[in-house]
Amino acid sequence: MFVLIDIAYFIALPFLLVFALISRLKGHPRRQDLAARLGIGESLPPSRNRILLHAVSVGEVNAIRSLVQDLQNSGYEVVVCVTTDTGLARADELFSESCHVTRFPFDFSFSMKRFLQRIKPNLVALVELEVWPNLIRTCHGNSIPILVINGRLSLRSFKRYKLVKVLLQSTFKKLSAIGMQSEVYASRVKQLGATRVSIEGTMKWDNAIIADSVEGSAELAESLGIDLTKALIVGGSTTPFEHELLKSATPSGAQLLCAPRRPEWFDDAEKTLSPCNRRTSSSRKDTEYFLLDTFGELDKAYSLADIVVIGRSFSPLHGSDPTASIALGKPTIIGPNVSDFQDMVQLLVKGKGIIQCSKEELASQISSLLEDKESRNSITNAGRKVISSLQGATKRYEDLIAEYMPSA
Repeated sequence: MFVLIDIAYFIALPFLLVFALISRLKGHPRRQDLAARLGIGESLPPSRNRILLHAVSVGEVNAIRSLVQDLQNSGYEVVVCVTTDTGLARADELFSESCHVTRFPFDFSFSMKRFLQRIKPNLVALVELEVWPNLIRTCHGNSIPILVINGRLSLRSFKRYKLVKVLLQSTFKKLSAIGMQSEVYASRVKQLGATRVSIEGTMKWDNAIIADSVEGSAELAESLGIDLTKALIVGGSTTPFEHELLKSATPSGAQLLCAPRRPEWFDDAEKTLSPCNRRTSSSRKDTEYFLLDTFGELDKAYSLADIVVIGRSFSPLHGSDPTASIALGKPTIIGPNVSDFQDMVQLLVKGKGIIQCSKEELASQISSLLEDKESRNSITNAGRKVISSLQGATKRYEDLIAEYMPSA
């Protein structure tokens, strides 16, 4: 079976190379770390309590912040492996001082065997739902428990998985346990042949830290030249289309800060917001537009905001996590495209803790909120109440991991 899967990957390789070329032509950065992607890297000494957490990108890395700390406090050794360049950079920033951070390799049988031989995990936990057949088969063959935690299966991914359901059924059955975020996601994964499925909730509620300020936010405002006496709109995880939308929706006299989701969108944002002050640039202008072209400082920007607009939700994408800004007491607006966070947004809308609107309504919603302090306070208080009531999933996933650790 390993051979068949590898053959399938090699057949798909030319198509992936074409996709990578198109991606480069669109301005996306070149893929790096070929050796690491083939499983080559630092070998770790054997351990009796090593947990390998696999997080795909920035969102998944952020989701495990509390879990990593809780596991370490419980005496476990944690290794974090990440697929994307931006995710790896974020993981280094968050975890490199306390645990080993490495690249997740291609799912060829030889690269997975090499990867697991050098990491030597006692248990593997896949964050959200990254079902890689060779990884799972290799772990199963070496009696390494492998779990899914914070599991999520979007409708578009579910449709793709159904096309290869026959091939995936045996893979799903090799998983020791599958902890899903909701009943909807659990139902989908069961239809694909998964067993030992439980509903544990989402850890993203736990990472929303309810606070009134963020350390370093004043320094950020001073560095960018933000006038704290004027209203500030912050667009978080934005896309190129949304930069123009936010600029046109920002009322006269208010300021706008955009934090693009991807580094390859920074230059485009600078052109759209021109004249703007860019975080990594030393030159400063007298302007009302600002560009946050760094990662790991979005919470600081949210802390400065009067209103937050969640990016990737007004573009034909799938939304971004809205909980960080709400937890910081900021009235938050999100667009209609939120398929990656549908459950969270529905609960927040139902609890009157967020405003969801179309791109045509965005300007009027921003203006209305800026003019109505009572409404702003009502939305933020309601949003914080929703978040507080839904926290606790991280502890349940920690318990699930502890249950399946071989030493247990």
